[in-house]
Amino acid sequence: MQWGGAGLCYATIGVHPCSAQSFETHPEGATALLASLQTLALNSKAAGTVTAYGEIGLDYDRLQLCPKDIQLKYFEAQLEVAKKVQLPLFLHSRAAHADFVRCLRGVLGEDLGGIGKGGLVHSFTGTVEEMRELVAMGLHVGVNGCSMKTEENLEVVKAIPLDRLQLETDGPWCEIRPSHASSQYTSDAPPLPRAVKKEKWQRGLMVKGRNEPVSISHVAHTVAKVKGLSVEEVSEA
Repeated sequence: MQWGGAGLCYATIGVHPCSAQSFETHPEGATALLASLQTLALNSKAAGTVTAYGEIGLDYDRLQLCPKDIQLKYFEAQLEVAKKVQLPLFLHSRAAHADFVRCLRGVLGEDLGGIGKGGLVHSFTGTVEEMRELVAMGLHVGVNGCSMKTEENLEVVKAIPLDRLQLETDGPWCEIRPSHASSQYTSDAPPLPRAVKKEKWQRGLMVKGRNEPVSISHVAHTVAKVKGLSVEEVSEA
C-alpha cells in the first residue's frame, strides 16, 4: 500500500507469487477467486482507491512457499485479469527473469500493449542486462535496500535511466544494513528518527528492527550518490 495526499491510503490488488497456492485451495475454486479479484479491482478503480494490479509475478528464491508450476499458472491467469482491469502493473520477479518476461510478452504482447498502462518491477535485484530488457518493454524499476546490497547491485542502480527509476522501502523489510555496499553512502544522510522497542513506540519514533517509510530518505540519498546527482534531482524525477 502507499500513502497519498490528504491522509488517504491507496492500495494495489493482486495475489503475490508466494501465495499463489491460495488459488488451488480457495473454497470456491480458482475461477471464483480470479473473478472476485477482477470485480474488486474494477470497483476499487472506479472508486479511486486502487492504483495498480499486483503484486503479481514469479519468485524462484522461495519455491518452498509455492511451486514453480503453480506460480507460472496463476501469474498468467492474473495477467489475463489485468488486461480486463486496465491498471498499471505492480510486479515481482526474483531469480525468474526469463520466465517472467516470457509470461508478460505471451499474455500482453511484445511491448505489453495488452495493458497499455505500463508498470513497475519492484525491489529489483537483477542484472544490468535484465534491467535494460524490462526498461525496453516500457516498465519502471523500483529500488530499495535489498536492491543495493552489493557493488554489482550498485552498478545496476547507476545504469537505470532516471525517468524509469522509482524509490521504495518495501517496509517492514529491505532496509539498508551496515553490511550492505550501499551503507557507505548513508553516513552523511539526514538521521532517521530514534528507534525504540514496539512496546515503547510513540508518534515520531521508529520501531526497532522494522524498516519504515521514513527511511526512503536514505534510499534517495544513496541513489543520488551512486548516480552522482543531487538528492533533489533524484527525488524530483
